[in-house]
Amino acid sequence: MDKLTPFHLAIPVDNISKCREFYKKILGCKEGRSSDHWVDFDFFGHQLVIHYKEKSIQEVDINTNLVDGKDVPVPHFGVVLEWNTFQELSIRLKSKNVKFIIEPYIRFKDLPGEQATMFFKDPSGNALEFKSFKDFNQIFEK
Repeated sequence: MDKLTPFHLAIPVDNISKCREFYKKILGCKEGRSSDHWVDFDFFGHQLVIHYKEKSIQEVDINTNLVDGKDVPVPHFGVVLEWNTFQELSIRLKSKNVKFIIEPYIRFKDLPGEQATMFFKDPSGNALEFKSFKDFNQIFEK
């Protein structure tokens, strides 16, 4: 594939109004179409749809995988941002008192694939990862 195209992702949320506010005001996503049960967002050029679904007890548990000695939540989703955009977003999230699962940090410092990453949850507990590569040509570097 020569050209990247936007992904579409639909996720469950148990509170439309709190999540609408989070994605708009905390992450800065533009709202698209909506109803009383779902809302479309421009999620950094991709289509993210939050759908109302009452939370069940089974959905409370979060699985993790140990990476760099940190418990990475699985599943999670997010986007790869430009380096400066990542830095600006991490500052904005801190200023809005977003609680991080994993604070912003640099992986593979001064090595191929050097990247910044951070993890946090939306108000419904969906885990998000935002990352950035010092050199975008090294995204898939071994």
